[in-house]
Amino acid sequence: MCEVLKVSRSSFYKYLHKTESKRSIENKMYVEEILNIYKESNGRYGAPKIHKVLREERGYAISLKRVQRIMKKLNIKSIIIKKLRPHSSKSRIEERENVLKRDFSTTTINEKWVTDITYIHTNKDGWCYLASVLDLHTKKIIGYAFSKTMDTELAIKAVENGVSIVL
Repeated sequence: MCEVLKVSRSSFYKYLHKTESKRSIENKMYVEEILNIYKESNGRYGAPKIHKVLREERGYAISLKRVQRIMKKLNIKSIIIKKLRPHSSKSRIEERENVLKRDFSTTTINEKWVTDITYIHTNKDGWCYLASVLDLHTKKIIGYAFSKTMDTELAIKAVENGVSIVL
C-alpha cells in the first residue's frame, strides 16, 4: 500500500502512532476561550482586550502574539468604528458674537438657553447627530432634534422644538 501511495513505510507508521502535541491541545482550548470572550463582547473586543481577559480574569499564561495568530486563523476581528473627522466648510463662516461671555448664571427660567450637538454612531446609519437645547436655570433639556445630517436645519428644529414646549 505504501508503494502505491508513494509514501515511505516509516512515514506511514509515524503517522499511525502520532500523538497530539501539548501545544495543539492548548491551542484548541484557547480557540474555545477566545471565541467565548469574543461572543460575550458581541464582537467588540480585539486581540489586546481578549489577551487581557485571558491573563487577568481567566489566569492563562498566553502571549498577545498567540492570541493574534489564533484570531487570524479564526478570521475574527473587532468591530472598528472610524474616528469622525469633521470636514471644513467650503464657504467662509462668519464668526458670531459671544453673547453669554461664559456667564452661565441665571435668575429666571428661559432667561438663557444653550445648544449642543452630540455625535452618535449607529451600526445601521453610521454617524447621526442629536441637537439639544438646555435651559441654564432648570438644567433641563427643553428641545431636541435628531438627524442623519448635521446642518442648520437640525439646530433650527431643536430650537423650534424648545420654543413650542415653552409656549
